[in-house]
Amino acid sequence: MVFNATAAAAAHQTAHELYAHVDFSKLNLLEQFWAAWYTWIDNPIIATGLMSFLLHEIVYFGRCVPWIIIDAIPYFQRWKLQPNKVPTAAEQWECTKQVLFSHFTIELPAIWLFHPMAESMGMQTYQVPFPSWKTMVPQVGIFFAFEDMFHYFAHQALHWGPLYKHIHKLHHKYSAPFGLAAEYAHPAEVFILGTGTIAGPILYCYFTRNLHIFTVYVWITLRLFQAIDAHSGYDFPWSLQHIVPFWSGAEHHDFHHMAFTNNFSTSFRWCDRIFGTDDKYREYRRRMDTSKAAMKGKSQAEQDAAERKIIAEMEAEGERLEAIAEGVLVDEKKVQ
Repeated sequence: MVFNATAAAAAHQTAHELYAHVDFSKLNLLEQFWAAWYTWIDNPIIATGLMSFLLHEIVYFGRCVPWIIIDAIPYFQRWKLQPNKVPTAAEQWECTKQVLFSHFTIELPAIWLFHPMAESMGMQTYQVPFPSWKTMVPQVGIFFAFEDMFHYFAHQALHWGPLYKHIHKLHHKYSAPFGLAAEYAHPAEVFILGTGTIAGPILYCYFTRNLHIFTVYVWITLRLFQAIDAHSGYDFPWSLQHIVPFWSGAEHHDFHHMAFTNNFSTSFRWCDRIFGTDDKYREYRRRMDTSKAAMKGKSQAEQDAAERKIIAEMEAEGERLEAIAEGVLVDEKKVQ
């Protein structure tokens, strides 16, 4: 790979040389800390790679902690989408080990290689001040839209027989997902779906030559929050999908894990609606709403039993579809 002149020069400059012409009195506190980090490490490549990986780990596990606490408090079960399936400590530990394995074998190299590649295309790393919010917000919006569409098609591909059986099946181990399970996946899947997260910034940088890695950090932070929350298994009245109707959220993605089908996108509901891959999900929502209306005046136990019956039927259908995907069962509808 051929690096541009700026990146090549930065690799051979000390931090003091990089900031020789910066007026620190005009920087905000975060920008001063940013420059102090690069000054302390005194090697822009190492400083950026280390900061990128630490950001990912701190944000990922930091965001998972509240959900682990919520799972341990019975009060919150009223908002659990599948209340009869609360992850055990053993399941969470097993999940953590697999996630850490993928982080260090797949994500660490990808994170470390991302910034030299993007920097060669003009991305800024150590530079201060940061871009304005007017610049960053549209960029992050583009990354969200790109990743959502990439994930939609890549995720559908991973449900194809051989890819599902040998790769994606691991992620579907938990029919009732929880926060830590957001990146509980085969290393190949982590690489495939992770491409959508970093390809957006790389392509944007290639075509515009106008991107700062701080913007990428904002994007990665929001993307991790989205992925973890979507796997949380909880639908609160204040959850974002109740405020932004086209946001997917946990309620949307939880159905995918429960029923094995539909709802392949990540952040938004657009692709599933446009391509008709939310038909079973919408039918499920209609059945649940009809059941709630019919059970008004009944005891809470009777209402819960009616909901569990619908969930059990969807899970059974999901198990059938999974068996078909793995080649264990023949799809009788296609045969006919």
